[in-house]
Amino acid sequence: MLMKTKNAEEKEEPGGRSKEKIIRIFNLSEDVWPFIRDISNKRSRRDEIEENANLADRDLFSLAKESAFTFICPRPIDEHFLEYFQKLFHVRKIEVLNPQNHSGIICRDILDDNRLMGKIAQMAKETEKLTMVSYSTTPYFLKMIKELRTRGIKITTPNSPEEAGAWTVNFFGSKSGVRQLAQKSGAVEPDFKMPDGLVCSGIFDAAKIAANKYRKEGGVVLKTNKGHAGLGVLIFRKGDLPSDFEECELEIRRTLKKDKYWKKYPIVVESLIKPNPKIGGGFPNAEFVIQKNGEIELLYYCGMRVDEKGVFKGVEINERVLPKRVAARIIDTGYFIGEQYAKEGYRGYFDIDFIAGKDGEIYVNESNVRMTGGTHVYKAAMEFFGKDFMNKTFVLSHNIYDLAANDFYTFESLMHRLKPILFGRRKKEGVVIASASLLAQNKLAYIIFGKNRRRALAIEKEMERLLA
Repeated sequence: MLMKTKNAEEKEEPGGRSKEKIIRIFNLSEDVWPFIRDISNKRSRRDEIEENANLADRDLFSLAKESAFTFICPRPIDEHFLEYFQKLFHVRKIEVLNPQNHSGIICRDILDDNRLMGKIAQMAKETEKLTMVSYSTTPYFLKMIKELRTRGIKITTPNSPEEAGAWTVNFFGSKSGVRQLAQKSGAVEPDFKMPDGLVCSGIFDAAKIAANKYRKEGGVVLKTNKGHAGLGVLIFRKGDLPSDFEECELEIRRTLKKDKYWKKYPIVVESLIKPNPKIGGGFPNAEFVIQKNGEIELLYYCGMRVDEKGVFKGVEINERVLPKRVAARIIDTGYFIGEQYAKEGYRGYFDIDFIAGKDGEIYVNESNVRMTGGTHVYKAAMEFFGKDFMNKTFVLSHNIYDLAANDFYTFESLMHRLKPILFGRRKKEGVVIASASLLAQNKLAYIIFGKNRRRALAIEKEMERLLA
């Protein structure tokens, strides 16, 4: 399916060729496909694929600075949302393409779609430089790029490693991979600390180790090697499990047997760290990008909004969201980790999730070696306020806010309901709606800009009142 905006066509160079065309591919499900494939409950697996597909229109914000681009995603995007996005960011032209089949592996779907492949080939003929970027550099994305080049199509991939360094995405983006890096780097960078834990294979060993740790420490965390959106993480606090070792072990084992991914992949068993909510909500974060030349650039630091089950909800970004000493520490640690990634060949976006413990320590929790749930927020803030946006505005976001069960909004009706508090470039405050597709699941993605934290939270509270 092809969708074009009504705005003017791209400017062309003499000779009828444009200077550059950008193709953005939203391949969120591909990043964790082995995990999704092994979700035992068929409905949960289907819902995960659908939710990921519905986050596609939010990914438009990652290209907020571009005046024109082509966007390939699993399904069509609401035309009213496209118009809203274009007006908000002064985007001149968007072309939306969808593969005929939606399997969850979009790059494979593109390769199997002759019409879409022909469209990409035609775009290559009409431009001097065809640039392709994706949410994550997956094996499927690299295979597609290789096939396109085999067909004589010249493509640049500025946000992806070369094939020889592509292993870094899955390795460092996994729970066991970043833990191995921490163990290897401890003597060189003592601030690169992770919660005490072990990587084990098999649910029987994992259950024994976890039961022992739970009884000794009053809590334990189990993580599959590469989960997503809260799935693949189990948090047991005091009172959640039996105090008897055998009963505790049995209960953990029963829980692990519910999904196939626990049996198939390494399991990390680690200490439960009590977060200090006064420091970035207890979960500081920093995002970086590694350029093609290996140069590492800090994009922003923030506090993450995480619920009790460990599910990431959104971010809070401002220079004052973290104490200066904490900000300096996570930035230094992030640069050190980025240097290791760059040395091994990784190129593109990555972030480091931290836990600010009540014991006063700052722990590395995990690393996402791709674009993240905060990248689109950063891109929007940059476009509205410039490079020093962290000094000019307080930003908070929510990626999957649950609307009332009996409320069903269209994008237009939601806009009407929130009209009094919608963001405006002149007033520089308000709510930005970040997705229309999620409304089908009765969920809302939004970004709020306020002059300070108090104002941002007040706008969020007013939004909740208007939606009540």
